[in-house]
Amino acid sequence: MEHNHFFPPHSGVTLAALAQHAGAELQDESHGDRIVRSVSPVARAKDGDVCYILSRRSREDLSTCQATAIFCEKPLLSLIPSHIPVLLAKSAHTAFALAGALLHPQGLQPVRMTSGTAKVSPAAFVDPTARLEDGVEIEPMAVIGADVEIGSGTRIGPGAVIGPGVRIGRDCVIAGGATVQVALIGNNVIIHNGARIGQDGFGYAPGPRGMLKIVQVGRVIIQDHVEIGANTTIDRGTMDDTVIGESTKIDNLVQVGHNVRIGRHCGIVSQVGIAGSTVIGDGVMIGGAAGVNGHIKIGDGAQIAAMSGVLADVPPGEKYGGVPARPLKDYLREVADTLSRYDGRAKDKGASND
Repeated sequence: MEHNHFFPPHSGVTLAALAQHAGAELQDESHGDRIVRSVSPVARAKDGDVCYILSRRSREDLSTCQATAIFCEKPLLSLIPSHIPVLLAKSAHTAFALAGALLHPQGLQPVRMTSGTAKVSPAAFVDPTARLEDGVEIEPMAVIGADVEIGSGTRIGPGAVIGPGVRIGRDCVIAGGATVQVALIGNNVIIHNGARIGQDGFGYAPGPRGMLKIVQVGRVIIQDHVEIGANTTIDRGTMDDTVIGESTKIDNLVQVGHNVRIGRHCGIVSQVGIAGSTVIGDGVMIGGAAGVNGHIKIGDGAQIAAMSGVLADVPPGEKYGGVPARPLKDYLREVADTLSRYDGRAKDKGASND
């Protein structure tokens, strides 16, 4: 691909070393000394690039591919042109992710916005009662409140606000403009720009005097290796805690209501809204713009299709879609029947016009 100064190419990794790092098998070991410097889409890949394919839909892109190597799985091996060395993997997607992390480590988390040697910028405000371990970085205009604790290797971006009493673990990144309050944050957590963590949730008691606010005195607990996207909001609990489980990844522009509990290794895509007190199991995947009702349970390993409306409990391991969400095979059958009836009416109308 055409390189830019934001993510410059790597100094070089041999195909043999790259294969070992990614857990792949280099089909022709005579190419082991060839050098890879960057990643690229299949169609635009040039010498020095590595790419990957996941399906036969990439067949046309391969006609212009000049990559130094390509990751693929065994069923697609016959598609690869003879001039491109193959890195055979059980999961091409996983292998490519590992390769990308090796070649462009600066692309894995928000970068430091400012230069300079000072770990704590003189333009940041750090309350005298805050406790910072060695190696903490605080960029300009960040505010670190009273009684905050931050672990070594963590970086707080410019303009970020860390509220009183917050605990942040080691090797985290809190990007510019994010706000974290009333929260306990584990190790190796990434919170992207503009995220809002720990504000009070939407809780009111309607009555003759209007909407009376219900006090929100819970916390947000974010476990290790969680990543939270830009402008996502996670409300603190009302009286219980809002919990995000270990290694869960949350996209940009997601709303997580008060008292929600999300399990480990979940994936939640952009514009999902999760209403209060919902419990989501481990390994759950929720597609973009889905809405999840409050006070329901989504079982371990369930998958929710994009733009679905989940009104009731979802059993473990099930795939649901539609509004209201129901088993995906039922939803797709209904869609197919609707389209078939629509096509039939359109043909009848066309015949009558003739």
